[in-house]
Amino acid sequence: MHSVVVGGPDGDETDRRVVFLHGLFGRGKNFTRIASGLEPEAESLLVDLPNHGRSGWTEELGYAQLADIVADHLRRDFAQEGPVDVVGHSMGGKVAMVLALRHPDLVRRLVVIDIAPVASGAGRGEFQHLLDALAGVDLGALRRRSDADAALREEIPEDGVRGFLLQNLARDDSGFRWEPNLGLLRAGLETIMGFPDLSGSRFTGPVLWMGGDRSGYITDDDEQTMRSLFPRTVRMTVRGAGHWVHSEKPDAVIAALRTFLLVDREG
Repeated sequence: MHSVVVGGPDGDETDRRVVFLHGLFGRGKNFTRIASGLEPEAESLLVDLPNHGRSGWTEELGYAQLADIVADHLRRDFAQEGPVDVVGHSMGGKVAMVLALRHPDLVRRLVVIDIAPVASGAGRGEFQHLLDALAGVDLGALRRRSDADAALREEIPEDGVRGFLLQNLARDDSGFRWEPNLGLLRAGLETIMGFPDLSGSRFTGPVLWMGGDRSGYITDDDEQTMRSLFPRTVRMTVRGAGHWVHSEKPDAVIAALRTFLLVDREG
């Protein structure tokens, strides 16, 4: 699995190590600005989840499997010296929650951004549409990256969304290709939008549950389930933010993470 370390203090060693897990269509570098905002106190690991970015593909798709792959990666290096803080957005937030529930020894504090441990009704049609649009691009006909942008413009008219998706278009000697495993992601969208039954499991460490006030991915009805799995949850809403809270309101997210992760607190 591909990951990149950002930051770390000059001089004294730190026990502040933060892992960032992105959402669908994302990659670790999407959290570069947020990770930089935690310097110099924290060292961050920006992860490309399986089937995304520069990480390998899997034959099957499930949150337990993804969490176990991340756990193995952390145990080999970044979390060798003890538990780390984990921040996950959307799909990555679900991976982060399952990681904390299945491997609590690895997680010191958990931050879940704009997702809940329930089936996500919001956005399912949107993500299906985006996956279908990417799969429909004739990669063999592309001569330059702008050709892909033009091919997607009718299906995805929002410039920012197209730009975000086109970060997943790579080029090598054979031509253009999508880095994400589009076939598996399309086939497994129901799994991605769902959440495994982990009733009876609990993570007893501190949890910050952050959502955007313009997003529909977290509802008041989700709170009981969240607190049954994560009893030490603090809920926070970021004003003016939609689903991509960290990209829409980075300063607010950095401030919240610095308070929650970098200030020693008991209780």
